[in-house]
Amino acid sequence: MTLHRWRWIPNALTFLRILLIIPFAGALLEGSYRLSLVIFAVAATTDALDGFLARHFNWRSRLGAIADPLADKALLISAYLMLTFTGVLPLWLFAVVLGRDLVIVAGGLLYHYGVGRFEMEPSIPGKINTFVQVLVVLAIIILMAGLPMPSWVMEAGVLLVAASAVFSGCHYTVVWSARAWRAKRS
Repeated sequence: MTLHRWRWIPNALTFLRILLIIPFAGALLEGSYRLSLVIFAVAATTDALDGFLARHFNWRSRLGAIADPLADKALLISAYLMLTFTGVLPLWLFAVVLGRDLVIVAGGLLYHYGVGRFEMEPSIPGKINTFVQVLVVLAIIILMAGLPMPSWVMEAGVLLVAASAVFSGCHYTVVWSARAWRAKRS
């Protein structure tokens, strides 16, 4: 029996993470922050495990390359949506977070259909933005759960996420606009 038979496991873990979005969002909506932390921890574990397995055993797939970042993004967006809907976070922050992602997706589609094949490459500012968004939402959920966390993380986190989202969104726009301009000129 070869290890190759088990290459479906990373994709199964990704889809488990997608399924966890519903109870995670529900727990946030109900204000069950400790439960949402447990679900978030399980989702983070599946993310780490599927990434490890894909890299370590070379169990990479095109489906996994697309589904894994989408699962991560869907989990994050649902967290920001539910925390906004329940009044924990301001609406304008959710608009900035979602707006950044929509600008990037729209730009990618414009590039793909107007210039040429678009292969999404996460940039350093994009990776930092994702890290900041995860860290801040985790800190806010911990705070809301009544666990030890300084109260200033709410205000500082909101500002940090907004700044990071705007910067990384502008970075993607500038970089891909320049690539499109160069491609059209050649």
